[in-house]
Formats: sequence, structure tokens, C-alpha cells
Amino acid sequence: MSLLSTLARLEAVRSGRAEPLATVRHRHLSERPMVLVPLATAAEDGAPLAVLLGTDREAPRLHLVPQPLNRELRTEFLAAFADDLLPYLESFAEAVELIEGSEKDPVTGEKTPVTRELCADAPQLLVPNAGAVRHLALIGRATRFRRTAADPDPGPHPAPARVPLLGRWLTHLTERAQVPGSSMLLPMTGLLARHWATGQSLLEDQHLAAQLAWHHPPAGLTGAQAAELAETARDEQGQLLHPPAGPATDPRFDEKLLAPAIARFDAALTARRGGPGTGAPGTVEACVEQLRALLLGVLLPTWSDVWSGLELLRALPPAAHLPERWEGDRWSYTGHRDRLAAGEPPQPRLDDAVTAARKLAQREREQARLDVQEALDDPLAMAERRLAGEAFAAEVVEVVLDHDTSGRTPRPRPLLVLRTADRPHAEVGREVHRIGAPSAQKGRIAAVEAEQGLVTVRLLSGMGRRRDPEPGTLPEPGERVLFALFELTPRQSAPLPEPDDTPWTHGGPPSAVRNSTAVAEEWA
Repeated sequence: MSLLSTLARLEAVRSGRAEPLATVRHRHLSERPMVLVPLATAAEDGAPLAVLLGTDREAPRLHLVPQPLNRELRTEFLAAFADDLLPYLESFAEAVELIEGSEKDPVTGEKTPVTRELCADAPQLLVPNAGAVRHLALIGRATRFRRTAADPDPGPHPAPARVPLLGRWLTHLTERAQVPGSSMLLPMTGLLARHWATGQSLLEDQHLAAQLAWHHPPAGLTGAQAAELAETARDEQGQLLHPPAGPATDPRFDEKLLAPAIARFDAALTARRGGPGTGAPGTVEACVEQLRALLLGVLLPTWSDVWSGLELLRALPPAAHLPERWEGDRWSYTGHRDRLAAGEPPQPRLDDAVTAARKLAQREREQARLDVQEALDDPLAMAERRLAGEAFAAEVVEVVLDHDTSGRTPRPRPLLVLRTADRPHAEVGREVHRIGAPSAQKGRIAAVEAEQGLVTVRLLSGMGRRRDPEPGTLPEPGERVLFALFELTPRQSAPLPEPDDTPWTHGGPPSAVRNSTAVAEEWA
């Protein structure tokens, strides 16, 4: 946690309300997001109990499993879930943009022009918290390998054809959610925590109702009191007024209401299977309706909280670099669409060494890019960098024109004498980058006088190709400037080999002549 975040949390405790951590919105919000609130069986996070979803706040749709231990009922639930969610996910696949580019021929090495399709938009799922993301990942892992009746060996319990497809989409979305800056699958608690600080811990922020209580506490209550009330308030039957529902359930709800309702459904189903004349007609349907009413009572408060959080976020202006990051999500969606259309197999349970290294390198690269872009887009994010000594704001005291005469043509290398109240980790010879310049401008620290608060920077680029700097490329004395001690464009990671080119020790194919057994015998 940064110093600024800690100060904001302390200020939230003092004021009794959530304090802003950002002046702009750092995540993309779709015009038509799919809000999804899952519910899992107690003590078994991967066993779905219900899901409430929809793109309209006033028209949520509920799917439930009356008996989570019943394989057939769980398959029916997954099929209904797939039939409801997949049309939304697939609705973005048709509208595309044509992107002109080039690729290297593997034989000749020459670049040839190519035209690629990029989906004009991509789906976005909003869930209550990080636990809901993990639950969807478990559903994806459990369903993407399910056999269907169309498979050569379907097995004793073939799944409907859409269930494995649902698993592949959920796996893709949950994996993409691990990429920093991605917006295809977002937990609402994480979104709010990025933009506002509450006076409670990050773990307590995972309760969405408690987190929202800091934003609009009732009259006469502080944020802490409102959050405690949201977590603990119960009705006359002892049930929570704001169940966590994402995907956990309250133990008292499980014991007093859910378990008896499932037991009544089991009894009604057993009576129906006993033959005609046993059990009252419609008893099973009545038990399902009772379960539906119970689960709606648990899910609807969280459903409303997700939409309330969405309203808070929409009030913030979007950050300047959001379209660039959303384009990365669109490429990810387009790539998965193409893999499905090509008939490629499901994602493996475990990645090979090269794929895992590539994913790790991508996430590290995207995290570095996200940190830089947020600092450039948001003064509060840049303030964190300044407090950490990674950037400094200064006033130009003097501009001294100088040139590098080591080459054929003298090149401008002016010196900027800057006065700053910040305390950057500046040392002679360190590279700096000017923020807000007409073009990318790099410099190097030439001198530091810490006691006087003076830093001298020699500019090295971004002044044109002439002997003298082009007009407007140099700041004037008295002008305020901002310099970063970090690179504004993260470096690309080193290229990795193809899986077929890796040795058998790292998951590659063994040699036809020297396999692992032969090598082991040789060393023995």
C-alpha cells in the first residue's frame, strides 16, 4: 500500500466517508455490461447453487440448482446458464474492423501485408468481488472438458453441447482478468477500491455492501458504523439484511432456511419418483419456487449494490489511455473467437513452460504499462510517484543553451536549471523523461544541489533536427514542468522460443534419438 493510499484511509477514518484515490476512471465501462452475481454451495466453492444475471437492472434472471449434489440437476443448471450467457458473449463477434498490418514470412523472412479482423467491441462482466471471479474460474475448469453426445466417447453423463463452450469462455474471461488493466471481467469491490479509499482493510472491502456504506452513510452515522450495520444487521428471523452473496452464503441462512428447503425438495422428488398416487401434484414445482424466493432474497441486495457501484464509477470521467487498454481486450476477445471457430481444443489444465513464461511476461509488462498510464492520466496517481521519489515537479529557473559538437553537426543539448520542493531519487547521470512536452523528450541529470532544491537536467532529445531547438520545445523560465525518473514506454521482454524448440526438461518434445531415459542412463 502506497503512502498516499494510507493517508487517504486515515482521512476516511477521520471524515467518516470514502476518500477519492483518483480523479478519473481507470477502467473501461461498457454501455451494456452483463452484471452477474453467482452463489456457491457452502464449503464447496466450485459447486454452483445459483446465479443472477442480466444487462437490465430492473430485469434480473435467476438460475438455480434445487439440489447441488444431483448431477443431472447441476447439468441442467449449467445448460440454462450457458443458454443465457453465451448469446451475450457471442453478440460482439460479428461487427469487426479491418486492420492493415504485415507479418514476416517464415521461409523467406520478407514482410508481407495482411489484413486482420478486430471486433469493434467486446463483452464485459461485472461481479461483486474477487471471490466471484474465482468461482467462475472453477466452473470454467469443471465444464470446458465435459464430453457431449457429439463426442466419439460421450460417457455415461454427456453434457449439452453448450456447456463445454461456456467453460471455455469463463476460463478465457477469468484468465484475462489476471492481466493488469483488463476490463472484460471486473469485480466491483476492486473497482471501487481503486478509485476510493475507505477506513477499513482490503479484506473488509470485499463485502460490497460494507464498502458502499462508506460512500453514502445514513444520516447520523459514520462510514465505519454504516459498514458494521451492513455486515451485521439482521431481520426478525435472524437473517442478514445484506448477505455477502458473492459467492458465499451466511451460515445461519444455510442452517435455518436453505437446508430445510432443499430437504423438502428431496422429499418431494422422491415421492414423485415413487409412482402415481404418491405425493401431492405440483409439490416439486412448489419446492423449487420456495427455493427461488429464498435465493432471490439473498441475491437481490448484492445485485442492487453492483448497479449502485456502477453508478458511482460512471460519474468519473474516463482516463485518456482507456481506449488503448480496451483495444487490447478487443484483440483478446477476437483471438478467442477465432480459436473457437478454428476448432482448437480447450485450454489445458496446466500451461507448458513457454506459455506460462509468456503469460507471466505479459502480465508484468501490462502492470508496468498500467502504472505509467495511470500516472500520466491522473494527478493523484502522479502524486504517489512524486511521494515515492519517482517523479518531481519543478519551476524552470534558467535555460542555458549548449551543444554537442562531437559529431559532424552540432546538436542541441540545453541545460535546464530547476527548483523543486519534491525529494526525487535524483543522482547525477540518471535518465529522466519530461511529461507534457510537445514530443517525447529525454534528459539526463547533470547536477543536484539538494540543500537549495536545485536540479540541473540536460535535455537529449525532442528538440528537432536543427542546430538550435525548434520553437516551443524548450520551457521558458518561470514555467512549471514535470519530470519522471521512470520510462514512459515499458520495454518489451526478450522473445521466448516456441514450445517445440524447448528441451524436454522444460516441457518440450524429447529428441527422437536422445530421450530423457537415454540421457539419464548416460549420466548414470
